[in-house]
Amino acid sequence: MSNQVIHALYDDDDTLLSAVKEVRAEKHHIEEIYTPFPVHGLDKAMGLEETRIAIMAFIYGCIGFSVAIIMINFIMITDWPQNIGGKPSFTFLENLPAFVPVIFEMTVFFAAHLMVITFYLRSRLWPFKEAENPNPLTTDDKFLMEISMDGNEEQLTALLKKTGAIEITIPENTEEK
Repeated sequence: MSNQVIHALYDDDDTLLSAVKEVRAEKHHIEEIYTPFPVHGLDKAMGLEETRIAIMAFIYGCIGFSVAIIMINFIMITDWPQNIGGKPSFTFLENLPAFVPVIFEMTVFFAAHLMVITFYLRSRLWPFKEAENPNPLTTDDKFLMEISMDGNEEQLTALLKKTGAIEITIPENTEEK
């Protein structure tokens, strides 16, 4: 693929969604789309595959559940057993109803925090990273579609005008990402 791209700016999310469908129908490769808010159905229109985020959330929850069980068993049964409210601390199963809130909270804590860390790592959002936004209007109220060009500038420009783009530009220094 060429590293030359063309930017098409849109002012409506429905116009953008229909434009993405038309551009994909013409077999052009959409590099990236920048939006000020999530656009419902854009991932399907772009042909992106489903994420495995739900599987990871379940795995992270299982890790939190296991850590909670091991931690509570060690703290309340093995290391420092105490008679709290007249409840004996002989076994973990005898006291399980009292431990359910802690187990639940640890499960949610691990799932939530590890999901955020995973999101930042997968998105390559490191601390102090420079923004990669090519047009500052996309943080306000505009939508930008970045399409790779393979020597078909006139045809692609005509297609983008037909789809309702309000501005079409070709950035001068597009480098390989």
